[in-house]
Amino acid sequence: MRNILLLFKMKLFIHKVLNWEYWPFGVVYFPIFFLWVYYSIKAKTIFFFNSANPKIKNGGFMNESKIEIYDLIPPKYYPKTQFIKTNTSLEDVLSKLEASQQIFPLILKPDMGLRGNGVKKVCNFEELKDYHAKADFDFLIQDVIPFENEVGVFYVKLPNETKGKITGIVSKEYLIVEGDGISTIEELIKKTPRFEFQLKSLKKEYKDKLLKVLLKGEKINLVPYGNHARGAKFIDSSHLISGKLTNVIENISKDISEFYFGRFDIMYNTFEELENGQNFSIVELNGSGSEPTHIYDPKHSILFAWKELAKHIGYMYKIGKYNNDRGYKFLNYKEGMNEYKEHNKCLSKIVTI
Repeated sequence: MRNILLLFKMKLFIHKVLNWEYWPFGVVYFPIFFLWVYYSIKAKTIFFFNSANPKIKNGGFMNESKIEIYDLIPPKYYPKTQFIKTNTSLEDVLSKLEASQQIFPLILKPDMGLRGNGVKKVCNFEELKDYHAKADFDFLIQDVIPFENEVGVFYVKLPNETKGKITGIVSKEYLIVEGDGISTIEELIKKTPRFEFQLKSLKKEYKDKLLKVLLKGEKINLVPYGNHARGAKFIDSSHLISGKLTNVIENISKDISEFYFGRFDIMYNTFEELENGQNFSIVELNGSGSEPTHIYDPKHSILFAWKELAKHIGYMYKIGKYNNDRGYKFLNYKEGMNEYKEHNKCLSKIVTI
């Protein structure tokens, strides 16, 4: 048994080494560090990102509030959302849900989150109660978006331009297993390295439910949100960039004050409807801290990723510098470090939930 476990661990380790999308953040971004230093010298501060989106706290790079970002977006574009302040009583939470006529299932997520940490779908009162008891941070309660497909659309616009552009699109495949009538859900998970990396957290969430044998052809979505760190596969769909889609994103962006750089995560019914501005909902809007996530398509090399990251940091600096010249000040070192410390303090609470 010990030898089998060792072989499993070795298999996953080799998979990580051979697929850069699983490399540690610091390794992937190491060459980009030098480019950041270059722009920091030009801006005279390492915190030049906050001016990229002046109306979003810190430009959306760190310690930003999701509810404050949602408040910038017209409500018709995103699911019904309730903000729950830390230490709000469970009774008050239920009153908010009753007043807003929200029913289970619901999506709960931290108001300040990163890479899917703390995001959970709750299907009943007991699951809501459990999340509430553990959440030592502000969080949001949202309706489940009724569309099955998801894309991330990266948008860039210089403040002096009348129209921005889409620089990349990523499609997302969720962590879905399909039954064969023989294997348990856990055994199905172990057949795919991408899924097996999530086994520890899935066991924590689903417990004995993973021992169930699915019928042949029966499918179950174990992580119903498209997050790479939670097992979703990212596919570069930048070939879908079109004039029609650009117009849809541009029309949304015009309704968001001083937004110039970031990624719209959008759920939709069909791509044709999305291009026509129909049947879609914004999951989240990510600011200057967002990545051009189409780089994580397994077909892309690390060189492709570095090129795209460098290009987008260049966009961010150029936009931030233009806004700085317009009067939106960069963070100084003391301000930036205080925000960074607060960001890490909040994040440390979230990752332990």
